[in-house]
Amino acid sequence: QVQLVESGGGLVQAGGSLRLSCAASGSIFSRATMAWYRQGPGKQRELVAVITSSGSTNYADSVKGRFTISRDNAKNTVSLQMNSLKPEDTAVYYCNAGLMAGSWNNYWGQGTQVTVSS
Repeated sequence: QVQLVESGGGLVQAGGSLRLSCAASGSIFSRATMAWYRQGPGKQRELVAVITSSGSTNYADSVKGRFTISRDNAKNTVSLQMNSLKPEDTAVYYCNAGLMAGSWNNYWGQGTQVTVSS
């Protein structure tokens, strides 16, 4: 079982920055693909950024050049540095861990609110 706990959300003005962190329990972290998703008001949950176990990254077009995902396997943490924030970035951000163990297993954090004021 994997438990994920996000932190770092809050209220920020447009153009500002926030850093989200996700702490993972369990010994499988280094093998997991980690990702950040978000769900804005009235919207479906969408993928924001992903980082594989080998460190390859990918981003949604809407955040490219502004957000950076990183991981620290020694500390079992994944972070999302968010710069040049826009009101449309307002959402609940969720940490996700994906791992192949016979079948694909998905784990979710409880989410952290990010609000960007204009």
